[in-house]
Amino acid sequence: MCTNSDFTMYSMFDLLFETPSYRQIYVISDREMKELKKNKNQEELDEINNQRIRLEDAFKAQLKHLEEREKEIKKELKVLSASKKEE
Repeated sequence: MCTNSDFTMYSMFDLLFETPSYRQIYVISDREMKELKKNKNQEELDEINNQRIRLEDAFKAQLKHLEEREKEIKKELKVLSASKKEE
């Protein structure tokens, strides 16, 4: 059986006061900050280059597919045109 002493009352003030109102702050030197920015920029540049390579590869594959399909269609048209002339 539950009694009133089994329940704890909470209010919005509990959330306000229990939640830390600060965030951790790290102090680093200008040299370290420049190094972090340099590393971040290098990572972004590497990702851009990787994306460019993937896009170029995908483009080449699609272009090859289209060229092959174009050859097939031209071949079919040639066959169809030749058979029409024979009729």
